[in-house]
Amino acid sequence: MPVSNPRRAIIIGAGPAGLTAAHQLLVETDVEPIVLEKSEHMGGISRTVEHHGNRIDIGGHRFFSKSDRVMDWWMSMLPIEQRAGREVEITYHNRHATLEGELPRADPDQTDEVLLVRPRRSRIYYRGTFFDYPISLSPRTLINLGPWSSFKIGLSYLKSAAQPKREPKNLEEFLVGRFGRELYLTFFKDYTEKVWGVRCTEISAEWGAQRIKGLSIATAIAHFVKSLLPKRTSGDLKQKGAETSLIERFLYPKLGPGQMWDVVRRKVETLGGRVHTRREVTRLLTDGDRVRAVEARDPVTGEPFTYEGDFFFSTMAVKDLVHAVDQRPPEDVVDVADGLLYRDFITVGLLVDRLKIEDSRGTGRVADTWIYIQEPGVQIGRLQIFNNWSPYMVADPERSVWLGLEYFCYETDELWRMSDEDLRALGERELVEIGVLHPGSVRDGVVLRMPKTYPAYFGTYDRFPVVREHFDRFENLFLVGRNGMHKYNNQDHSMLTAMIAVENIRDGVTDKSNLWEVNTEEEYHEEKRGAPLAQDDGDARARSGTGAQS
Repeated sequence: MPVSNPRRAIIIGAGPAGLTAAHQLLVETDVEPIVLEKSEHMGGISRTVEHHGNRIDIGGHRFFSKSDRVMDWWMSMLPIEQRAGREVEITYHNRHATLEGELPRADPDQTDEVLLVRPRRSRIYYRGTFFDYPISLSPRTLINLGPWSSFKIGLSYLKSAAQPKREPKNLEEFLVGRFGRELYLTFFKDYTEKVWGVRCTEISAEWGAQRIKGLSIATAIAHFVKSLLPKRTSGDLKQKGAETSLIERFLYPKLGPGQMWDVVRRKVETLGGRVHTRREVTRLLTDGDRVRAVEARDPVTGEPFTYEGDFFFSTMAVKDLVHAVDQRPPEDVVDVADGLLYRDFITVGLLVDRLKIEDSRGTGRVADTWIYIQEPGVQIGRLQIFNNWSPYMVADPERSVWLGLEYFCYETDELWRMSDEDLRALGERELVEIGVLHPGSVRDGVVLRMPKTYPAYFGTYDRFPVVREHFDRFENLFLVGRNGMHKYNNQDHSMLTAMIAVENIRDGVTDKSNLWEVNTEEEYHEEKRGAPLAQDDGDARARSGTGAQS
């Protein structure tokens, strides 16, 4: 029997955390969710943008997780691909399953709503040649580096290993301790500083602890040795017991990550929840230590709205939330919030006939999903090849290559303020300069800007606990997701914060410490138990500049 006066949750933001919270509230509680989304799109940065029939994944999102519940959740939303004559196997939950049995299946040639099983291949482009990503100590890597560089890297690593720093004070010390100074200077320092726009000595060591975790030269050696052993030939996807940056397959929605969140929205609305777009939250109305309502407006028409509720979830940027509360927070909270920094993100989509770099067959193609651009003198950080994420992302995948050029900047930078035409020209010029494209090969292009994409671990971040403590005192307010917590969570981590918040509501738990432990617990810091790690959803190295992630 329907509840006559259900409790209500107001959810700010329709990204992975917000939509996961809405869905879980409907299936686990009697709370009715209302999701308020500023834009007209689902998924936040995990959305897909279409341009002339070609689709762009902003930032890149591989769907795999070391969390069993997240894997279950994704596969309950979309079935796994199964083509005629090809059995796809999935290993997770420490068990082995085939699509003939317990997992739903679908043929991507017959339906759009399906998760593809994709091979993972990323490489680093440096000195006009390719290096394995993550860096491996394979014979090819040593040949590409040359004997003198290889010798210096090995000697430097042994020196760092013999004199470890117990408590690194910044990211540079963390990386030098993990990889040695020579490898740090070769593959990490310049790229990281390109991504973040500050020196590695200004970035918290906590960043490395969260994003790199178990990845090191030792794990690279172990992975290389393991790669020499006989391999399975099936399309299995193993989630646990492997360094995440070394996982070789991942799930991916046929039409890009936004497809997942469009499906979730439909399920939320079918179950009785509501999702309102063009609702920009401008004010939180409070009563003591509780939030009672939010005020919002249509960013196009200016029409005002007020939503009362029993529970409130916020995924909006913390520095904006601080100024939205009707009770002005203490000055130290405001000061820290105002000093929080975000790295902004530009994707330049370019459609070309073929690449100048190509595989051994001379097809004008390569198999990489990402190519990390380490070349000096260019601003591009990373290159996506959308054909390899999903051929269905490209209008004509047989005769064209659809690229995503990724740039990192601040909204105050000249790069951000460049016209779309100039950005497209910059992207083409840089790829020609470093030998990736032939001159005059670009047939179409588009520019996408995403502000506040990556919360930074510098600025006033070291004082962030005062902001957390201030908002944790509101017993019915839950900060979840990446920007909601100013925490560099992956997609699955953001989802987990929402799941845990819903469980707290269901179980009457008011302490919020379990939300803040996501992506710091032992499941993700597996070096505590001797296993490798570096959990990611698909775009961390470009975000972190550390090589921790795909």
